[in-house]
Amino acid sequence: MTEEPGETQVGVGPWSGPLPDDPRYDPELLADGDRRNVADQYRYWSVEAIVADLDTRRHPFHVAIENWAHDLNIGSVVRTANAFNAAGVHIVGRRRWNRRGAMVTDRYLHVTHHPDAAALAEWAASAGPAGGRLPVVGIDNVPGSVPIEGYQLPPECVLLFGQESTGLTAEAQAACDVVLHITQYGSTRSINAGAAAAIAMHAWAVRHAG
Repeated sequence: MTEEPGETQVGVGPWSGPLPDDPRYDPELLADGDRRNVADQYRYWSVEAIVADLDTRRHPFHVAIENWAHDLNIGSVVRTANAFNAAGVHIVGRRRWNRRGAMVTDRYLHVTHHPDAAALAEWAASAGPAGGRLPVVGIDNVPGSVPIEGYQLPPECVLLFGQESTGLTAEAQAACDVVLHITQYGSTRSINAGAAAAIAMHAWAVRHAG
C-alpha cells in the first residue's frame, strides 16, 4: 500500500542492521516490519513472547461481560482490559462475540467462556488466592446499586458488565456480591457500556495498580 503524503504510519519498518539473537523476536516481523498496535517495548516480539511477559505482571482483577446480543461494545471492553493488563476476560453467554472493537488485543489476554452467570459464579468461588473466592462486582445503575466513587474495590475481584441496551441481567445481578454505579450529572439514563467499563477499571487501577 502506498503511503499518502503527510500520512504517518503506525509502528516500524523492517529491522535495520544485524538481526537480534533473541527468541522473543518474530522473524517475519523483523523482515516485514511491525505495524501492530503494541507498546514500543514489544516491537518485533511474537504474540507468545508478549503474552508471556504480560503474564509476569498481570493485575489480579478479572473482567466479565455478558454476551446475549452481538454488542459492539464487547470488543471495546476487551481492548480496555488489555490496556489495564487484567488477569483475564470472561465471556458470559454466547461463545461467539463481536471482536471488531478489540482490534486483536484479545490475543494478548486469557479469554474464558462461561455459559451463564451461575457458571461464572461457580468459577469465581475458587479462583481467588489459595483457592479462595473472588468477589463478583457488577457495574450497572440499577435500583439498590452503590456509587463506585469511594467504594473500597477489592484488590482481587471480577468486574462484571452487562449489555449496552439492557445492562446486567437479573441472573447476573444475583451472582454479584455488590452492584456499583457510576454517578452521572446529565440527562441521559446511562453511559456507554464501553465507557463505563473503562471508568470502572481505572477506578480499580487508581486504588491498586503500581
